[in-house]
Amino acid sequence: MSSSHALAVGASPHTGSAVSAPLDRPRVVIFRATLLGRSEGYIRDQGEALQAFEPWYVGCRREDGVDLPAERRVVVNAGGMSGRLVEVVYKLTGIAPQFRRQLGHLAPALVHAHFGPDAALIMPFARTLRVPLVTTFHGYDATMADVHARRSFFLHRRYLKRRAALQRQGSLFLAVSEFVRERLLAQGYPPDRTVVHYIGVRLDRFRPDRKVVREPIVLFVGRLSPEKGCVYLIRAMRRVQQECPQAELVVLGDGPLRAALERFAQGNTSRCRFLGSVPQEEVIAWMARAQVLCVPSIRLPSQQAEGFGLVFAEAEAMALPVVSCAVGGIPEAIVHGETGLLGPERDEMMLGTHLVQLLRDPVARARMGEAGRRRAEQLFDSRTQTRALEGLYGQVVSNFDRDRNRAAG
Repeated sequence: MSSSHALAVGASPHTGSAVSAPLDRPRVVIFRATLLGRSEGYIRDQGEALQAFEPWYVGCRREDGVDLPAERRVVVNAGGMSGRLVEVVYKLTGIAPQFRRQLGHLAPALVHAHFGPDAALIMPFARTLRVPLVTTFHGYDATMADVHARRSFFLHRRYLKRRAALQRQGSLFLAVSEFVRERLLAQGYPPDRTVVHYIGVRLDRFRPDRKVVREPIVLFVGRLSPEKGCVYLIRAMRRVQQECPQAELVVLGDGPLRAALERFAQGNTSRCRFLGSVPQEEVIAWMARAQVLCVPSIRLPSQQAEGFGLVFAEAEAMALPVVSCAVGGIPEAIVHGETGLLGPERDEMMLGTHLVQLLRDPVARARMGEAGRRRAEQLFDSRTQTRALEGLYGQVVSNFDRDRNRAAG
């Protein structure tokens, strides 16, 4: 859906007048600078699962990725040259009068930003609206070393300059894993306002299909960028296919390395398919067919590492055993020897060994798959996690109002 279908700043989707409808539920502004990339459907799923709060999706511009409810979507850039200019001015100066008025008319109870740079961008508006700001940190925004972040994209550089202010003014900081929380604490985030919250998986959608016969497929799902380590999987597949000739590698995802990885795979694997970015329904279908999921994420020289890896929790929900690396927050998602096998990063020999081990052992695959489903039900059920999030929202709003009243008194 193009940005032209988004709600123009300052206008109602139906009447063209400012939004001022009475609230049935308190509103939460879910802010992401770009609404929303193909891999960020979890943000929409979390928002749409809210029951006590009404989600509004707010950002600088629309992206042709995840579909969002048009009647609850607000963007700075409503399209065209003028829209792009407004967006640039907002990012550079923080000035966007119509956007500010629109958020004021929404009268949100709080703002929930995803990723640190996005929180730094929306923070002045949250302060102007006098509402609490909640920030979820997902990975790179907490793990990348400052020396590398200073050479990163503009909003990331801006975030570094505003990080101390965000630490003071932010009401709550949500880390997607204990690993991410530890990195945030090392950067000065307050321990009492920095908590771990797993986003969760829709178990009604991600569930094993017992009617589907699993095939000797090694499945990769993720962005084709350096930190996902797909090149090590391709190298490992040479040995895997020597010992398990029927094994096939299926790669779902896109990214800057796709063309190079496809060329590399042609000379190093006998059976491999790159299918690009596919809808979630197709990911689920492939997870039902595959025997192993393998996303061998690595730590980059910038120290960027996998914050958690929602795809691993999705695989567990699908009763699909995982082979990966003990890096970042992955050991919180996958229990080595119980729901999958983890090894050292960048070690294609161990990766190949683990893949062969599971491909040859249907009993171990079944055992790990069932253990994974149980773990997903216990820890990663999106319904349970969203109710917990709403509890945190309620505490944040209550504490914010109490502190404001004390200051006024």
